[in-house]
Amino acid sequence: MKSILCFLTVTLNILCFAQKEFQPQGATVIETVDGDLDGDHIPEKVIVYNTKDTTDFGNFREIQILKRVNQKWTILEKSRNAILKSKDGGMMGDPYQSTEIKNGILMITQAGGSSWKWGYTDKYRFQNGHFELIGYSSDSGKPEEYWIDVDFNLSTGQLIFEKEVENTEEYGNSKREVFIKKGMKINLQNRNQEKQREILLPKTKEKVYL
Repeated sequence: MKSILCFLTVTLNILCFAQKEFQPQGATVIETVDGDLDGDHIPEKVIVYNTKDTTDFGNFREIQILKRVNQKWTILEKSRNAILKSKDGGMMGDPYQSTEIKNGILMITQAGGSSWKWGYTDKYRFQNGHFELIGYSSDSGKPEEYWIDVDFNLSTGQLIFEKEVENTEEYGNSKREVFIKKGMKINLQNRNQEKQREILLPKTKEKVYL
């Protein structure tokens, strides 16, 4: 029993040290998750921080992916562009929902709005030396008006767009389109660094924003 307790104590101390060592000054931890992200069967540690740095849209969020190398934690990658700021959710306030690791994929979910709502999940894979966006799924709309679902596989380029319309008098009929859009290079570093990326669907003439 003593050996187990000692092991747990040492492990917790190592994890706390990893967090404190790289934690931005004045920042607080929003969430911490563990999982293998680079395929070596050794769990990485993902920490999401609320920083003290602010804009008109709230506090910057920083995500860090830590990796154990020779019994020492190092930063595999970090970014302040992948997670929206604390007031970017509009009337709903904080848009941050969760960070998960599933089958080696880093998944970040965010949402916001008021009566008109939106939400999306970014899926990143560690490849070519950094985390690249390989998948994007979103839903947006308002009950009794219309609802839009988008599923975009950036690896294959296949984008599936579905618009289910309830108020057909104002918004027309429901629509569905499958479109191939290749060549979009998005990663943790440039995810929200630029203006929203617009994709115009050729058949329905609808616009999808990333």
